[in-house]
This record gives sequence, structure tokens and C-alpha cells, in this order.
Amino acid sequence: MRKLQVLAAALICFSGLTAQQSQENLLNIKSPTDLKMTTDYGSDNIEVSDILDFEGIDYMKVNFKGEELKGKTYKITVKEIWNGKVKSESVVLDSKNLGIPQFETLKSGELKMRILAKHVDNKLQVKFKFPRFSTNKEFKATKSKDYSLRNIADESNLDIQYNKPFYLLAYILPYEREDGSKSWCEVGTAGKDLENWGTKFGIKHYLLFEMTFD
Repeated sequence: MRKLQVLAAALICFSGLTAQQSQENLLNIKSPTDLKMTTDYGSDNIEVSDILDFEGIDYMKVNFKGEELKGKTYKITVKEIWNGKVKSESVVLDSKNLGIPQFETLKSGELKMRILAKHVDNKLQVKFKFPRFSTNKEFKATKSKDYSLRNIADESNLDIQYNKPFYLLAYILPYEREDGSKSWCEVGTAGKDLENWGTKFGIKHYLLFEMTFD
């Protein structure tokens, strides 16, 4: 499996491609601090990749590294956006409230997690897996099976940083062109005005995940 640089992000953006991609994408995200993030999409194993594709599962591995990570807590929140409006915002995970003291803060300058996402029965199921625990979230969705989980920090070239929330992931429907073709890339690379994508692209529903290291 080839290890692709930043341009690999474009390879998963072509219109008409399925949401799940088996290519590996190693990215050095722009950051005003020493905080770095790499992302692997799909699986190197062709059989596993075929199963993920058949089951309609988006899968990615995200790895954060930075000297200042040690001793910090971490939090993930999500905004549900319907018809161009933020309808709700909730906490997916807050390490301070796990109830397990050894998980409250990071013990090293690294955090690894895996994310799985799937559309099932008009719902979106998202699982965040960490080395020693995991958490599941379920959200209402449209009937469309065109949802795609994106590393939005990379696609929209957003800063990631300490002590301030940053957008990490988006679970989106595609932009549908007049000729009937569909594009996730036009949405994912649309810049920082993420909460207005619904209005700009006519997208009925999508999720925005934010992360904070404090």
C-alpha cells in the first residue's frame, strides 16, 4: 500500500466514489503549535477493505502527537445540523468525566484513536475507539446512504491547537450537481464556514465533530 502525502486527500474526493476508501493517507496537518495529526483511511488488508466497503462502514485511524499533550484532558463534541441550522450540540466524550482517574489525562505526548461510522435504519452510528476503551453515539439521519466521514481538519486546511476547540471530523452528505453527479470534496474543501455548508450546498443534514485538548 502506497503511503501518500497531502495530495492523497484529493484521491478520495472524486465524485461518484463510495464513501469508504481503502487508501492510506498520512497527513501532516497545519498547526500553530507542535501538535501534529496523521490519519490513515481504510485498511491495508484488501479483504478487510472489501468488507468495510460492502457493509458501508467508514473507518479511519487518527494519531495526535505533541510534547504538550502529556497531562492534558481531551474532549469531543458534536453539532447536528439540519436544513442549514445547528439543531443540537452534545458531548461525545470528555476524559474528565469518564470516572476512571487513569484515563482523565494523557500520560504521554500521543493520543491514538480509531473511528468507525455507518448509516443504519435512518440513523448514523459512530464509534470512537481508544487504546483501552470506546464510546458509541447514535444520531437521527435522512434515508440517504451517501453519508461520508471526512477528516475535515485536513480537507479544509484548518488549524489544530491546544486549549481551544478545533473542527476535526465531519459526517456529510454530498453536494448534488445539476447533472446528477455527487461530490463530497466540494463540501469538504469549502473552508472555515462549516456551519453554513447546509445552506451553501443544499445539504439537508450533517454532523460536525470538534475536539479540545486542555
